[in-house]
Order: sequence, then C-alpha cells, then structure tokens
Amino acid sequence: MSLIEAEAREVLLRRRRSLSDHDGPPHGDPAARWSDYEAALEPISEVVRRELADIDAALTRIAEGRYGACQSCGGPMGLQRLRALPEARYCLACSGHYPSVE
Repeated sequence: MSLIEAEAREVLLRRRRSLSDHDGPPHGDPAARWSDYEAALEPISEVVRRELADIDAALTRIAEGRYGACQSCGGPMGLQRLRALPEARYCLACSGHYPSVE
C-alpha cells in the first residue's frame, strides 16, 4: 500500500467512524435497552448515507489496488484531488461530466 493510499485510508476510516457515531444502537442488539433507542439521534440522512457509501467504495478501491485511477477515463486522479477529496471517483476533467455525482 502506497503512502497516499495509507493516508487516504486513515482519513476515510476516521470520517466513517465520525458519521457512523450518529447511528444510535445497532438494530436487533439484544443488549440494547429501550432507553438507548429513545435517546438515539434521528435516523441518518440520505446525504450521510450517500457519503458513507462513497467512503466504503473508496476503501474497497484501496483494498483492491484500484485507488487513484479515474473510474471514467482510467487516468490518474492527481495527488491534490485525492488529498482534498479522498473518496473521489473521477479526475477533475471527468468530474465535470458527472455534476450530480461529485
């Protein structure tokens, strides 16, 4: 694993933990008390759910050795883009073709 992949993985895992902390107790957990559910925050929003999916997809690309390549043109994403947006799927040039994605 390269240094940029290791850095990105750490940032992504930290963000994922931060976003997941707002989920409340796990569903079906026999150890959870009713008061845990009453005190739980609102269900996660669609935006947070989408961000978690993007983070998981980036972590999968890192694990599979595909991290850093644009999913559209196959070219390199660029170090600055990956540091700014580690879950990015498209290079800057291709991201203009997919405005609703990034």
